[in-house]
Amino acid sequence: MSQSEPWFYAWCDESGRLDAFAAALSALVDPGALLSLMMSHQEGCETRSVDEVLAMIRDHFGETNNAHLGSGVRLRDSERTMMFELKCYTDESERLHPWGPLRLTAGERTWDFFPYEILVGSYGPRFVEAEAAVACHMVQGDIEELLLRLCAPDASGRVPTGACTINQEWRAPVEMCATYNASAAELARDLALSWVSLHDKESVSRTAGMSLEALRARVDAAPRGTRVPMKGMSELTRSLSREAVLKALATPPATLLEALEAAAVPDDVWRAAEPKAHEIMDLLRQIGEAPEGEGPPAFRADVTTRGHTRFLEEHAPFRVRRLPNGGVVLATHPFRTLWPLWSDALFVLGLMS
Repeated sequence: MSQSEPWFYAWCDESGRLDAFAAALSALVDPGALLSLMMSHQEGCETRSVDEVLAMIRDHFGETNNAHLGSGVRLRDSERTMMFELKCYTDESERLHPWGPLRLTAGERTWDFFPYEILVGSYGPRFVEAEAAVACHMVQGDIEELLLRLCAPDASGRVPTGACTINQEWRAPVEMCATYNASAAELARDLALSWVSLHDKESVSRTAGMSLEALRARVDAAPRGTRVPMKGMSELTRSLSREAVLKALATPPATLLEALEAAAVPDDVWRAAEPKAHEIMDLLRQIGEAPEGEGPPAFRADVTTRGHTRFLEEHAPFRVRRLPNGGVVLATHPFRTLWPLWSDALFVLGLMS
């Protein structure tokens, strides 16, 4: 899988889109950071005032005049600071090209977000699996934090759904590395949107705001027995049937959520790597706490090799988070997709066919 900085997407009705943008900006921007705004029609400004930026956006946003803002964000989980870009697109722009409608990118280069090397013990053999697990731990919390800062910065519920990927395009939710749904009762939206995207070849950013009933009708309109191809490790998971999606939509949301939680158990390969990974993380903690030039011996290990990447693509664990606002986040490492989680849950429920 090609590596890129993470791209975060959120859908919001245009009537509340600027309010959603303002809330996300307030949740993202590092206090006192310089804000660089550029509108599509060349208006713009550089300021440290969020209010000034928002006033200019509200004065000019409309038709094909979109807002592009860059600034700095401090991540609570990793305590890192990096540049971000937050963009807000009008419905007219979305009709011309599906860019958003709300989009966030973090880091100016791939290595700004993903570690390319970590410190490991100087002695003993290399443990590629453990090193990859450490690299996963270093970014997973940041992915979920940024998705929530974009989609749920407050209790307004303006954004019903969103997602994260490293593929620079809002694809089928089951092909993303993380999704957000404001209501656990509509978690099956991920499957329905995936079907419409893969079967009807329609952009998710244009269909994400459809009601669950309208999405169900789109799935139901396909001929019986229709299947869409998926990237899976076994014959069973290489396609998704129309009937499986309709059955999932008819399944009580609580049952579907419990099945996803049961499926989000780290596999044996990941669990085998965890003890050594915790040793490496403890070493990193000791080095971080030691005076400069002191601490235990260590050397730099490249964690961008094909072996590291393949391990994350095949074994990175899944997280199912029930949120205080009633929403749900499904997430894994950006080098993996959510399809194995969904396929396992559907299989347990007897819905795969």
